[in-house]
Amino acid sequence: QVQVVESGGGLVQPGGSLRLSCTTSGIIFGAYRMGWYRQAPGKQRELVATIDSVGSTNYTGAVKGRFTISRDNAKNTAYLQMNSLKPEDTAIYYCNADRFRGGSRFAYWGQGTQVTVSS
Repeated sequence: QVQVVESGGGLVQPGGSLRLSCTTSGIIFGAYRMGWYRQAPGKQRELVATIDSVGSTNYTGAVKGRFTISRDNAKNTAYLQMNSLKPEDTAIYYCNADRFRGGSRFAYWGQGTQVTVSS
């Protein structure tokens, strides 16, 4: 059984910070690329940030300089540190674990956690 569980969402004022956590079980965590995605009302789900199995990261331009993705392989957990939050960051944030092996894709998603940025 594979589990991907996000936590850390909530309501925060503009300019504030939140740290999201994504804890996994049932996978070889260190072999997966971990990612954070978000979906705002009326919009498609978009990539926020990824971190691969050796620690290389990428970010969407809207969050560069404000968000930091990281991972702790010993804890099977990925994180998204979000600083200087803006109202346009409001969305449901989803954690993804993704891997290609032997021509097959292995991908798992969490249930999402709501982030609301409002005064």
